[in-house]
Amino acid sequence: MGKLTKNQKLAAAKIEAGKAYSLKEAAELVKEITFTKFDASLDIDVRLGVDPRKANQMVRGVVSLPHGTGKVVRVLALCTPDAEAAAKEAGADYVGLDEYIEKIKGGWTDVDVIITMPSIMGKIGALGRVLGPRGLMPNPKSGTVTMDVAKAVREVKQGKIDFKVDKTGIVHTSVGKVSFSTDAIRDNVKEFVSTIIKLKPAAAKGTYIKSIYLSSTMSKGIKIDPKSIDENV
Repeated sequence: MGKLTKNQKLAAAKIEAGKAYSLKEAAELVKEITFTKFDASLDIDVRLGVDPRKANQMVRGVVSLPHGTGKVVRVLALCTPDAEAAAKEAGADYVGLDEYIEKIKGGWTDVDVIITMPSIMGKIGALGRVLGPRGLMPNPKSGTVTMDVAKAVREVKQGKIDFKVDKTGIVHTSVGKVSFSTDAIRDNVKEFVSTIIKLKPAAAKGTYIKSIYLSSTMSKGIKIDPKSIDENV
């Protein structure tokens, strides 16, 4: 293992081993221990007491973060001609249908989210081999297959994200940037965790939220006391 840099030593000294911090403390601390020259992303990892191998314990959902993610999200709207103008006005980076389907067949996937309409899914089904492995396949559960394409585009641009528990029982996502204010970080984390709590499967037994960690792109994880999520301090 390589030697720790001066900044890494400073960061390590600020985190008390084994301590579970309040959400307010964690939001302040993650900013203090991040020394990257770029605006690092803030990531959250929530370990759940579920067995993702069982269909009745799968946790998946969408959430609109109050302050967005801080990331520029490139959106492709695959829609009929009558919906194109509204999709463009809502902020879609690419709008069209057949020409983009052909581009995707050729391997083009230079977007972060694809939004489409139910009537078009028949055409998009053939793109599964390209889009599936990249997590780009539109899905009604994530709100990316809808009759109101413009609304979906607007929500994604404003910070709507979809998430699901992985095979190890952890939900991982980005909840902002280090440049966000402490209050903005707290608001986003609260909204995300409260959404996960609302999605608790009836079949899940025992402790549901087992642990929560907040970190930036290159920082150590900070353990958060789940009880502090509901506190207003």
